[in-house]
Amino acid sequence: MEHPVILITGATRGIGFAAARQLAGRGARVILASRDLSRAQAAVDAIGAGVLPLALDLTDEASVADAAARVEREFGRLDVLVNNAAILLDHYVDLLALDPDLLRGTFETNVIGTFRVTRAMLPLLKRSADPRVVLLSSGAGQLHGEPQAWAPAYSISKTALNMLTQQLTAAVPEVVFNSMCPGWCRTEMGGPDAPLTADDGADTVVWLALDAPSSLRGCFVKARETIPW
Repeated sequence: MEHPVILITGATRGIGFAAARQLAGRGARVILASRDLSRAQAAVDAIGAGVLPLALDLTDEASVADAAARVEREFGRLDVLVNNAAILLDHYVDLLALDPDLLRGTFETNVIGTFRVTRAMLPLLKRSADPRVVLLSSGAGQLHGEPQAWAPAYSISKTALNMLTQQLTAAVPEVVFNSMCPGWCRTEMGGPDAPLTADDGADTVVWLALDAPSSLRGCFVKARETIPW
């Protein structure tokens, strides 16, 4: 597809911003979404041509509906949805001390908000010749390997996001869904000690959006390779 239309949520910084810049550089028409339209505009100004700002609050049904309506007016379709927006509120909180409201709030954005946006954009995705959805997950949500106690609310939400990926794959076979782990990146969320840059983390986002075979679906991917759930 010569100029795919790609929507990225939470794209004003970090991996989302890096992915927007890389995808625009590949000729995509990138819709850079954020709850704060002024921040979205500032990010668009930093990238330059080929990027459109969009106000989108994953936790607000009306905001999501308005965003879908604008994408339809502007482009008439959506080729790729990158569900990047997420929150991390409990870096080093002990599970047994976790406030249930914090867990609920984490799920509202990371899982329910992602589902809300995906469902709203499906009619536009189904108009694409090669519709794809990329869900930004994390190794923190991986069930494979040794148990770890870091960021319980965030980790549980990412495990749920992986199951959402599988459920969407089964429910909507005409759209390609994949979950991915970007690795530990030096972003506001990842902190300054991470070994990877935001551009490193965005590489698999761009690959899944534009280059991965459409036969790759319902998978968990890291560094362009399928990994265990």
